[in-house]
Amino acid sequence: MSEVTITVRGEHRAFVAPEEAVAHLSVRAEGPDRGDVVERIAVLALPLREDLTAREEAGALADWSSQRVSVWADRPWNQDGKRLAPVHYASVEVSATFTDFAALSWWLSDVAEREGVQIDGVLWRLTPDTAARIEAEVAAQAVQVAVARATAFAGAIGLAAVEPTEIADLGLLSRADAAAPEMRMAKAFAADAMAGGAPVMEFQPEDIEVTAAVEARFRAR
Repeated sequence: MSEVTITVRGEHRAFVAPEEAVAHLSVRAEGPDRGDVVERIAVLALPLREDLTAREEAGALADWSSQRVSVWADRPWNQDGKRLAPVHYASVEVSATFTDFAALSWWLSDVAEREGVQIDGVLWRLTPDTAARIEAEVAAQAVQVAVARATAFAGAIGLAAVEPTEIADLGLLSRADAAAPEMRMAKAFAADAMAGGAPVMEFQPEDIEVTAAVEARFRAR
């Protein structure tokens, strides 16, 4: 049999437990007077910032950040279609990165009860070093799957040797949508439980899915 070109796709995925949790919070205030609202947001945000600073210095969290205060105004309409007096709003966004998920749960349960604080969500992720390592491993496994498929195809038609000629991310050979190694962040699930009479947020993060897909062409003889 003459030389045959074999084109295959290789895919692989891995599920890895998250290593970090990034909590996103916002502190908000509103009122008829702009100056009072700005002063109020500063009063509400200060204890939160002091708490995070103390936790970071004690090594209880990896890092945290706080954006500048955003201030804006709006004139609402009443039910009769009349514009009312302006209402002023202020907010500041805060994020904190925890590696101790139990500490995160207790901390969120505490701050959720504070006036003006809203929990916007939790993002579970891998550290950059782990993410890079897992993505490289998954991509390598995807290539091995492609080699195994090409070898199986060649054997099915009585050929024994395969030689790679092209390997690329999915889509670069077939003009489909490219799909390089992808990491899907875990979702956060919270449930209320009673502990000492107060609600505690219990988070059960899903494993992070890391996927890779490649296309490869081989010469089979």
